[in-house]
Amino acid sequence: MAELLYRPHLAALERVVAIGGGHGLGRMLSALNFLGPRLTGIVATTDNGGSTGRLRRSHNCIAWGDVRNCINQLVTKPSTGSQVFEYRFSAEGELKGHNLGNLILLALDDLCVRPLEAINLVRQVLRVKCELLPMSESPADLVALTADGQHYIGEQRVDALEQMPKELRLSPVVPATKEAVDAIKEADLLVLGPGSFLTSVMPPLLVPELAAALRQSKALKVWVENLGIEQSPVRTLTAGQRLAWLHQQLGFTAVDWVLSPPGLNWLDLPSGVRRLELPLESAQIFYRHDRDALANGLEKLVAAAR
Repeated sequence: MAELLYRPHLAALERVVAIGGGHGLGRMLSALNFLGPRLTGIVATTDNGGSTGRLRRSHNCIAWGDVRNCINQLVTKPSTGSQVFEYRFSAEGELKGHNLGNLILLALDDLCVRPLEAINLVRQVLRVKCELLPMSESPADLVALTADGQHYIGEQRVDALEQMPKELRLSPVVPATKEAVDAIKEADLLVLGPGSFLTSVMPPLLVPELAAALRQSKALKVWVENLGIEQSPVRTLTAGQRLAWLHQQLGFTAVDWVLSPPGLNWLDLPSGVRRLELPLESAQIFYRHDRDALANGLEKLVAAAR
């Protein structure tokens, strides 16, 4: 997709909020980074794998990995500081596998009153203008309840399920970050995804105050589809059934529009949800979204929705 030199409909918005986690949210935020401080990312904090999971188990902290990933993708001018922030220890020992950015955020969290203050300090050092907000500043795990009454705790176990869970929950139920609730209330455009359906996009929507703000919001709400097949129980559903499952879990219609690549199966798509299908893949990695394609697609979608 050819790059649009100017995106007037996106540029006219006062506040755009993207919700999710991991690589997907970082990709979306970097695509919209030209909006500067008018752009806000609300980040899932339930990851329990890798370096992040080890820190959570030893320090009872929120999951820092997705926040770190978003910060890294928002750095427009790589520097020694950004390289240090992304350094991962490889030598044998207690630090093997840990990402230095996670450790820096954890250390700053210990020195600050709030986790959000730690994030803002790193943003200032690395000159990241986009606002990044954890879904909650209290640690929580993702829990799946299956049809046979079993409970599976932790993102890794949820993604390993063979069938879609009957219900997703947070344990414990944690309060939302106040700034995240305010951001949703003030948004002109709310973007969900791309990213892992159950473990990146869903966790923030399970925080009661965030779900309530989303339900009450008059903003244009857009779902951005993934490009590859997820290695999770989501693979058993069509694209339309995924959105139907989302709406059933939340108890309200959370999406007005879908931005997706062509050729997906939209069987059982909830009524009233409109679609815009465009090529979105990166030329380098087919399952990764192209930043310009994402921004241009949202520009066309916002124009069509008016």
